[in-house]
Amino acid sequence: MREIAIVGDHFMLPEEFAAALAAACPADIASRSMTLPWPDAPMEHGYARSGLDGLKEYQGDPKIIADFIGAAEVLVTHLAPVSEAMLAGLPELRMIAVSRGGPVNIDMKAARARGLRVVNTPGRNASAVAEFTIGAILAETRLIRAGHEALRAGEWRGDLYRADRTGRELSEMTVGVVGYGAIGTRVVALLKPFGCRILVADPYVQISAADRLAAVVQTDLAQVLHEADIVTLHARVTPETTGFIGARELAAMKPGALLVNTARGPLVDYEALYTALASGHLGGAMLETFAIEPAPPDWPLLKLPNVTLTPHIAGASRKTITIAAREIAEDVRRYFAGLPPLHPC
Repeated sequence: MREIAIVGDHFMLPEEFAAALAAACPADIASRSMTLPWPDAPMEHGYARSGLDGLKEYQGDPKIIADFIGAAEVLVTHLAPVSEAMLAGLPELRMIAVSRGGPVNIDMKAARARGLRVVNTPGRNASAVAEFTIGAILAETRLIRAGHEALRAGEWRGDLYRADRTGRELSEMTVGVVGYGAIGTRVVALLKPFGCRILVADPYVQISAADRLAAVVQTDLAQVLHEADIVTLHARVTPETTGFIGARELAAMKPGALLVNTARGPLVDYEALYTALASGHLGGAMLETFAIEPAPPDWPLLKLPNVTLTPHIAGASRKTITIAAREIAEDVRRYFAGLPPLHPC
């Protein structure tokens, strides 16, 4: 029997992976499962623990995880750490399948040095995040969040019907989409039926012919900031994009504009964003991700009345789990069949 060790959690359920693997792989596989406590318990960071500096974030005690993996040929995981020291004691391990957009819990340098196949699941939550983004935009533009908070506090905000305070429809606005990857393209598709003008900024990707025919305009970040009523971020975190929405960029946005970040916290200078919101230059912001998570309870942005905040849940959906399990199972099947991986890291 060829052994597969599955380390899941309360989001990426081990039983989902076990079922997908059983359906896709040969009959001579044997899997065993472990469940980590995430998201009920927070992740840890590799820089904070000796010997795990090759990892960005993970969950689980390295020794316990290594003992569980044991003689398994394949590891399927979401958050379990795999360090250089762990790999030294796992001579039978040949493949690691990570159900994330990136293998940030794996020491990739050590894995490559040992010739391990490492795969991941890029785009597994693209649909979920795109849908969430549209909901986030509507919560701000149609004053859903403001009305809800007032009613919860016992206040009937009839003034939200005033012409000078009421919300705006997407059909009268320009939306700027920054980043045209798996999520950005879906956001564009979902925006089209609303009839808004759509601008796209991504210097590394050309928009599709269908989007061009639908009057989607590809331009640069400067034009997006200058013309968009709503700017929604969908870029990856790289040295180039870290903090690329700072004080200068926020000042360039239209007065009263809305910033939406369902991508990653490090894209935005949040101190500068606080200033732009508190001063009234920006009309509002919807923030789903933060530079530090969980966000500190005394964080100034938590106190502003023109900000909607959610605890990094845009990618959390049942479908995300199903997609990840299916893609992992297919890549494991291909490994056993001697075929090249679909999503190599």
